[in-house]
Amino acid sequence: MKIAFYGSSLLSSYWNGAATYYRGMLADLARRGHRITFYEPDAFDRQSHRDIDPPDWAEVQVYPATIEAARAVIAQAAQADVVVKASGVGVFDDELLEGVVAAARPDAIRIFWDVDAPATLAEMRANPDHALHRAMPALDFVLTYGGGPPVIAAYEGFGARACIPVYNALDSETHHPVPPDPRFSADLAFLGNRLPDREARVERFFLAAAARLPERSFLLGGSGWESRGLPLNVRHLGHVSTRDHNAFNVTPRAVLNIARDSMAAFGFSPATRVFEAAGAGACLITDAWEGLGLFLKEGEEVLVARDGRDVADHVAALTPERARAIGEAARLRIAAEHTYARRGSQVDAILRDERERRACGALRRSVA
Repeated sequence: MKIAFYGSSLLSSYWNGAATYYRGMLADLARRGHRITFYEPDAFDRQSHRDIDPPDWAEVQVYPATIEAARAVIAQAAQADVVVKASGVGVFDDELLEGVVAAARPDAIRIFWDVDAPATLAEMRANPDHALHRAMPALDFVLTYGGGPPVIAAYEGFGARACIPVYNALDSETHHPVPPDPRFSADLAFLGNRLPDREARVERFFLAAAARLPERSFLLGGSGWESRGLPLNVRHLGHVSTRDHNAFNVTPRAVLNIARDSMAAFGFSPATRVFEAAGAGACLITDAWEGLGLFLKEGEEVLVARDGRDVADHVAALTPERARAIGEAARLRIAAEHTYARRGSQVDAILRDERERRACGALRRSVA
């Protein structure tokens, strides 16, 4: 099928945590025969921070961040069999959603793909005139990259015909073990941009642990932390390109995952870094959230912390041998059960089943 996908950015992960999710999902769908055009705005300085070249598995159209350019790419939705509007494009989100739903052919499959369901649902609750309320009757599916039963129930409550989680996963071609890199040496590393609903948890889990272990070294990657006061044993790197993620994950003794407040509250929302770290064979310490057991087993494939004291205790007790054993167990589990090949198969089945359902319906109507 021909898929028109309107998202934040495929070419750049700069202030764009969904990039690796898009790449893994769409690359696998292309391998299954789907033809994909990805539309991304030239916004937030992402194009000057590209970390991949335009891929051979998708056509990427970068358009100026103007309403005229947005309308021009919206019109191209009429050429697609499947029209996808992702959340968090950041430029003309409402116009894109309503525009592509209206421009799509009557027989096209219309999808809203939510890469931050807790934030979207909070906006919908606060704003009865939210564009998604208006678009919902025309949507065939809401796909989400996390959230599980709470998100499904919330979207169905807002009138979604079907809400289906399509979780983050591992692309073993891009995230895999590599030799350690001295640039990323540390006892514990954390990678994440500074965001309002993440900062308090970073303070609680990462910075508090660093303060408890002044003799240990901590590494902080991600944008926005430049103006934040940090303990003396915390080294800040700034933005870390996806090409360096493997080395960032495998070099430290352990890496830390910290869910944003909203993701932790909903549960069932593993961040991309969980799969990227596991794919590289890193020893992962994560904050606790409901649904973790669907992906990794506590104590064997992942270490779980309830606060900074727990994180510090894990770091203090972790030997190189145990860190390697946990990282390898996580890598094997994720590679066996949580890959983009599995997620792509899931989405491919959703699309083909819907097309078959429509064909059968049309046949019945013609016979009648």
